[in-house]
Amino acid sequence: MKLTSEGTTIDLSSMKSGMDRKTARKYRYLGKLPSECKVEHTWRTREDPFSEVWDEIRGMLKVNPGLHGDTIFNYLQCREPGRYQDGQLRTLQRRLKIWRALEGDSKEVFFPQKHYPGILCASDFCNLSDLSITISGVYFPHLLYHFVLTYSNWETGNVCFSESFESLSSGLQQALWELGGVPVQHRTDSLSAAVNNLDNRKDFTERYHGLLKYYGIQPQHTQAGNANENGDIEQRHYRFCVALDQALMLRGSREFSNRYEYERFLKLLFSQLNAGRQLQLKEEQTKLKSLPDTRLEACKRLRVRVGPSSTIRVNHNVYSVNSRLIKEWVDIKLFSEHLEVWYAQRIVESLPRVRGEERSEINYRHIIDWLIRKPGAFANYRYRESLFPTSRFRMAYDELALSIPASADKEYLKILQMAAMETEQGVDDALRFLMKNDKPVNADMVKELMQSGRIPPATEVRIQPVNLSSYDALLEEKEVAYA
Repeated sequence: MKLTSEGTTIDLSSMKSGMDRKTARKYRYLGKLPSECKVEHTWRTREDPFSEVWDEIRGMLKVNPGLHGDTIFNYLQCREPGRYQDGQLRTLQRRLKIWRALEGDSKEVFFPQKHYPGILCASDFCNLSDLSITISGVYFPHLLYHFVLTYSNWETGNVCFSESFESLSSGLQQALWELGGVPVQHRTDSLSAAVNNLDNRKDFTERYHGLLKYYGIQPQHTQAGNANENGDIEQRHYRFCVALDQALMLRGSREFSNRYEYERFLKLLFSQLNAGRQLQLKEEQTKLKSLPDTRLEACKRLRVRVGPSSTIRVNHNVYSVNSRLIKEWVDIKLFSEHLEVWYAQRIVESLPRVRGEERSEINYRHIIDWLIRKPGAFANYRYRESLFPTSRFRMAYDELALSIPASADKEYLKILQMAAMETEQGVDDALRFLMKNDKPVNADMVKELMQSGRIPPATEVRIQPVNLSSYDALLEEKEVAYA
């Protein structure tokens, strides 16, 4: 068309364009390019097998739009056996797809948001238990408190074990101090640690509102069940879990010697993910507000009274304390992973926090002296299982119950008192030696062994690594045999 407009003959222009002279004359006569002459394919190339029942199918879909194509197809096959073949299912599914796009219910619209530096941050808890991480050979179920700046996508996080306010407070403050500044707004989903889900008089709990007020942050939360409203953090959850899974594959092992090694691995991964976000992060940091002089204490304060059983009840769980504190009021600082017991302005106990509800953490050292005086209380003690520090202590008690059932409780409590006064590991080693050598288990034998100091160490079992080259040799032999 360009050549002919410049005065070139039809023969020469068709030759240069690589087409027949008659074809070139046709396009010059029409005054259109070949692409403009293409006829859209709007007709069927074969007969529609569902034309006779389509009106019925449309009626079914209007009543129940969620019906699947295979459900309708199976219904038609059962009603008219032999008429519809299995290969026609895909045809029906295509018809349904077109119907839903042209006549079906409208779909939810998601509106992409424009983010501004230093304005919004979001956080949530992410479950990492499915990644099968182990610490010293023991499965490590845990959560990750995940924090993201929505403009730069800078992210960080720390390990926790529950969606408690203490975990939220500790994680949020750690993220802000690592970031070095404070955004204007913080968004969460409807976490019970932050949002009053049952009381609409105030959107946020007093503790959460106080935490954000201290840092000068405006709180936001999404509607319950609408995770898409917090889509930035939800998407980062998914991408971080994929990145962590890939990093573990590259590492070649999901086993870590201790928790510190695992947390260091997570920090390194966050550093790698944030490496490409430094320009946006610097832009964002210029807009952040300054941090306060100090952090808030990330704990819940309680005041409870020690009961006659030498226990306290904190957040629906029971903990033991020294019996000297019975009937005294003590102050509790409940942190995300431990709690502190304070009395007379000093800390008297630091205990691991129990996860869940209606559980207990009983330290036999707190009550063993009184159990020795009241051995009859041991048999039906509500928290008796906590008085077996290791599986070997339990095995020793079972053996005593068989050999001397009348005085088994009293004898076992003497062994347990020895563990409290001496060392638990020493008593455990003595019990191991006695049971291995089929000697009678009792307090006198345990005491004699510990005083002698001649307990041999446990046998160290070493398994040689498997030489995988032997399997390669077997495969080669099979290939030769088949050849």
